[in-house]
Amino acid sequence: MPPSGVLGISLTTGKTFKLFGYSISRFAFRLWGAMLLLSAFGVAFLWVVQIALFEPGYIRTTTNILLGQIEPMASELASMEDTASLAELSKAVKGKVFLLDMNGRTFSIYSMGAPANLEVEMANDQFLYKNRYYERVIAGDRVEGVINRGEPEMKIALGFPVRYRGEPAALFLYSSLAELHTMQALIRGQLFWLSVILTIASSLGALLLTRHFTKPILNIKDTVDAMADGNLDAKPSVSRSDELGQLSDSVEKLGLALQRVEALRREVISNVSHELRSPLSLIVGYGEMVRDLTWNDEVRRSENLNLIIDEASRLNRMVDDILDYSQIQSGGVVLNMAEWNLNDLVASEVDFGKHVGGVWNLNFSMKSFSTEIPIKIDALKMSQVLRNLIGNAINHTGDGECIDVSIEPTEDSIKVSVANPGKEIPEDAQKTIWERYQRVQHQGGRREGSGIGLSLVSAILSAHGFAYGVDSTEGKNIFWFDVPI
Repeated sequence: MPPSGVLGISLTTGKTFKLFGYSISRFAFRLWGAMLLLSAFGVAFLWVVQIALFEPGYIRTTTNILLGQIEPMASELASMEDTASLAELSKAVKGKVFLLDMNGRTFSIYSMGAPANLEVEMANDQFLYKNRYYERVIAGDRVEGVINRGEPEMKIALGFPVRYRGEPAALFLYSSLAELHTMQALIRGQLFWLSVILTIASSLGALLLTRHFTKPILNIKDTVDAMADGNLDAKPSVSRSDELGQLSDSVEKLGLALQRVEALRREVISNVSHELRSPLSLIVGYGEMVRDLTWNDEVRRSENLNLIIDEASRLNRMVDDILDYSQIQSGGVVLNMAEWNLNDLVASEVDFGKHVGGVWNLNFSMKSFSTEIPIKIDALKMSQVLRNLIGNAINHTGDGECIDVSIEPTEDSIKVSVANPGKEIPEDAQKTIWERYQRVQHQGGRREGSGIGLSLVSAILSAHGFAYGVDSTEGKNIFWFDVPI
């Protein structure tokens, strides 16, 4: 393993690497590698542009300059009696000029403004070039090329068809590109060191950026791991305004939601245990009473057995409601949708409420805009909704008071409401009352229903896609739901 600060990459664990002395995760390593790869593409692009575009461009520019100098001279040779002007051309282009007749004989050779030795020039590369393209130039083609490309002796060679003293001739010009070669070598050297510096800087920059991006991700991961281990108070310490900051906020909200779920779980266990304990205690107590005391007293025995049956039935309804609620929440229940008369369904549950509420002298009032209201619903589930709403109203209505049930049309739905007089529900509790198991103080200790009635109502209405809510004003609590038309 390389020491801290030493350039090196080594595998340390199945999930981390050692890079420049730092332990980083596989994700961070991949991110660092991707950034470095982009930098490598940038460096490669610079080299390709330099070699494939700029260097040929330099040669093309030099060629165009030479063409601009030789073309006027090529057109003027036809009217010249001697070739002295070619000396000035060779001096201007800092090279050599050859003029050959149609038979390949050399009229004259000038180098850097002075006559040159023919034997010496014949041994040079450019004379071979002249011989190679001589016939093409005499035939009327103009040729150009580069001799010894990429070497210090690199030259540009141009061949022009001309007329001299009334006869076809060939004019060849050679210009050294040694300065251009030197400049290219200098630029390539600078580009090499620039590539090295850029690669190192990019690597370090990519590493810093990788740590900048992965540090909050790892922080969020540690927070999620802590939540998974049961520490729901864990919060990511990421303060940013970008997407990672938004993710951190979402994880924090998730933690708060999980805390609420955990509190709900504990509350459900506590309250369900309490609700189950009450009827079980009565069943056991009155069963023992029948066994030990009233088994031979027919009247008292019947009363006690009826109470046992009532409490067992309530216990059975509670278990059924809990199972129904769990199945609906998990999506395990398919609604049996069919067309029913809403008025008859509500009236049937109101009659049930009158029977139950008669024990406390409760009155019921039902108003409906029509006796025929066909709607498509799961009648059994909607009966549970109505029975739970009416049971909730019974639990919170004083003796001798009246519960109002109404069916009325709105602009695009039919509104069903159950209203009972009672203590107003605080605004902050009007939402949570549907979402969590609550054991509240009922009027006169009444316990109609299973205790999770409103949660079941919420689940069934949501499964139907019906809007619902509660209005609590002027000493009246109105629970309602809308059936779309």
